[in-house]
Amino acid sequence: MTELGLGGGPLGGLFQPVEDDAAAATLAAAWESGIRYFDTAPHYGIGLSERLFGEFLREQPRDAFTLSTKVGRLLVEQDPAGRTDEAFQVPATHRRVWDFSRDGIRRSLEDSLVRMGLERVDVLYLHDAGEHFEAALNDGYPALAELRAEGVVRAIGAGMENAELLTTLVREADVDVLMLPGRYTLLDQSALDQLLPACQERGVSIIAAAVFHSGVLAQLRPVEGAMFGYQTAPAAVLERANRIAEICAAHRVTLPQAAMAFPLTHPAVAGVVVGMRSAEEVRQNVSSFAAAVPAQLWRDLCAEGWLDERVPVPR
Repeated sequence: MTELGLGGGPLGGLFQPVEDDAAAATLAAAWESGIRYFDTAPHYGIGLSERLFGEFLREQPRDAFTLSTKVGRLLVEQDPAGRTDEAFQVPATHRRVWDFSRDGIRRSLEDSLVRMGLERVDVLYLHDAGEHFEAALNDGYPALAELRAEGVVRAIGAGMENAELLTTLVREADVDVLMLPGRYTLLDQSALDQLLPACQERGVSIIAAAVFHSGVLAQLRPVEGAMFGYQTAPAAVLERANRIAEICAAHRVTLPQAAMAFPLTHPAVAGVVVGMRSAEEVRQNVSSFAAAVPAQLWRDLCAEGWLDERVPVPR
C-alpha cells in the first residue's frame, strides 16, 4: 500500500456528477503520480465508482496495485423514474439494502467483482456498520474471516466513523486494517481515547480517511460555505481551522499539507486516503503530500491547545 491512496467517493458523483472522461483522467493522474492504493465501494454512486475504477485498473498489472472495496449494502436494481440518487449525483437506478449476513457479504463481493471486471480485491471492509453493528460483528466479520482463510482476499477490516465501535471490533475480532474517516485529523483526535491504543496493542493498521473533513481543511484559508462532515461548516470550525492555518503558515506549511501529513505522525496509521475528482486535484494533493512538514509545527499546535496533548509528535 502506498501511503497516499485514492478514495472513490467523488468519482461516484459525491456532491456533483463526474464525466467518464474526467474520471479516467483522474485515475490516470493518480497512477502516473505513483499512487498504488485505490479504495472504492458499492455505495459510491450505487456502483459507478467501482465500474470506473475497474475500467482503469483492468489495464494495469494486477500485482502492481492494492484495491479495496466494501460490503454491507447490496444494490438492487429499480426503475429510476427520473430520480437522482439521494447520496450521489447519479440516476437512481438501484436501491441499497443493508445485509451483513454471510450470503450477503459473498454476494456483495461477487457483484463488485463483476462491476469492476476484476478477479479479486485485496482488502475488504465492513462499511458504515454503526446502526447494524451486532450483525456486522456476529455475521459479517466471520464471513470476512472465511474469505481471508480461503485466500479470496488478503486483508479484512471495517470502515466507519464510530471509533468506539471500531475499538470493540479490534478487541473482539481478528482484523487487519481499519478505514477511519475523520477521527484522527487536525480537527478531531478522538481516536486517541481508545481506538489507536487498541490498534497498537493488537497490531491493526489504520488508513485515515476524510482528512479534509469534506473540504474545510482542503482550503488554504477556509471561508464561509466550506464543507465540514458533508454539511456547511459552523463558525467555530472555521475559526479553529483558520487559526491552525495561521500557525501552519508560520512554518511555511499550508493547511492541506498539514491535514494530510498529520495522521501519519501516529505509528498505528499506515496511510491516508483522499477522494479526488480531477487530474488537477490529484496533482495538487500529491504535491502537498510530498511537502516536508517540520516536527515543530505539531509541537506548536499542541502547545497552543489546537492538538490533543497526547498526540505522539517527535520531541
